[in-house]
Amino acid sequence: MAPASQTLSRGIRILEILADSSGPLSIAQIADALAVHRSIAYRLLQTLEVHRLVTRDGSGLVSLGARMAALAAGVAHDLQAEALPELTTIANQLGMTSFVVVLDHDECVTLTSIEPRHAVASVAQRPGTRHPVHVGAPGKAILSVLPHARWPESASPQLHSELVDAAAQGFATSHDEVIPSLRSVAVPITLRGRNPAALAVVYVASEHAPDEIARVLATSAARIQQALG
Repeated sequence: MAPASQTLSRGIRILEILADSSGPLSIAQIADALAVHRSIAYRLLQTLEVHRLVTRDGSGLVSLGARMAALAAGVAHDLQAEALPELTTIANQLGMTSFVVVLDHDECVTLTSIEPRHAVASVAQRPGTRHPVHVGAPGKAILSVLPHARWPESASPQLHSELVDAAAQGFATSHDEVIPSLRSVAVPITLRGRNPAALAVVYVASEHAPDEIARVLATSAARIQQALG
């Protein structure tokens, strides 16, 4: 394998750092996160700024630029387009944040999400959020429809049992795994010619039982699968 470009790797890492941040960052904070001198971070940011991938406000704080949204919209565009109306229906019917997760190597990445319109309080699930595939309901839903050979080599007996159960019942659940105190229910979306995805909700508490939530998700997942062939 050819050696990676350090400059390109650092530029991509800056975008990841900003995506994971809860707000804009200073150049000094970015330099510290990269473990490089401020001058190096500044040059990298200048290039990213030229391409409108990052932007700086009047005080010099850096955040992701609008161009990133356009690039993100191109990722699994057909899946996003078909999922959005279903996500909106789910969010408002159940009063929960709904989202679609895709598989990226050994991680789950949130592709798009919708928060309920009239909820007093809802849980944010930001697009681009990622976590290990073996943690949380969405990842387990995805793994449940993959061959056992693709399950994590380090899968514990408990995880193995949970995946077998998820495959049998058609949905996966989690509580207090990815984010403390939060619950999630997810169903797989099987797509011809590509990795499976997952349709999920996240919430603190609900009057709806997990299997009831799963039925709502499964109905939407079936419509998405049918639309995408």
